[in-house]
Amino acid sequence: MSRQRLWPVHVVLAIGAAAMIAPFFWQLLTSVQSFGEATSVPPTFVPGWHWENYSAVFRTTPFLEQFLNTVVITVVRVTAQLLFCSMAAYAFARLRFPGRNALFLVILAVLMVPSQLYLLPQYRIVMNLGLLNSLTGIVLPGMFSAFGTFMLRQFFLSLPKDVEEAARLDGAGPLRVFWSVMLPLAKPGLISLGVLTVLWSWNDLLWPLVVTSDANRMPLSVGLASLQGEHVTDYPVLMAGSLLASLPMIIMFIAAQRRITEGIAFTGSK
Repeated sequence: MSRQRLWPVHVVLAIGAAAMIAPFFWQLLTSVQSFGEATSVPPTFVPGWHWENYSAVFRTTPFLEQFLNTVVITVVRVTAQLLFCSMAAYAFARLRFPGRNALFLVILAVLMVPSQLYLLPQYRIVMNLGLLNSLTGIVLPGMFSAFGTFMLRQFFLSLPKDVEEAARLDGAGPLRVFWSVMLPLAKPGLISLGVLTVLWSWNDLLWPLVVTSDANRMPLSVGLASLQGEHVTDYPVLMAGSLLASLPMIIMFIAAQRRITEGIAFTGSK
């Protein structure tokens, strides 16, 4: 197809890209406006460049402590899900044991249930364990996911059995086959699950909001939500804090863009 015939496609893609960038641009614009400019009607497109909104974020919230909490929660959750979900997925995909299909159906049933329905049971468990207002209480329910198990199981099923059988002929046991042979082959699937888990954990709001009330134990999502007042919200400060909270994810995507794209594309092709 000639380049002249592709111009409608480029126009549609440019419009889509502009629509996706517009909220980020508006967030950046609001973060350097005064409160009057941010709430004016009609909107103000030329800001007064109030950079003090960024310093106000650190004055009104323990931003650094909440940022560190978010990093710890995300790292622990991602590491635990990659380990536990991959082990469970490999067992469901390759191993034979009594009740395997029934147990996998139970995991699939969990995907059909809205997460809000088991919010109260999770809260009671964490409360009885004495883990309220702690990072452990936030992390614990997110260390395993039915979705991650299902996705990696489908990935393991798509891998050829020849390499696995060759490793078994060489005397490798199930754990050695999983760790040394199958897990490296599942790297694209692990990257996809890792990216999805990072985004979900970094933006998780409901569960941390329920189990934490101490500002120094909150992640960034809850800390930013606390900037919304009951009657008046300082939108420039809120947008400045949201932009600062988004920067690590933006930098991570730019730095690992090729690997992330390859992992998601390879998993989709499978």
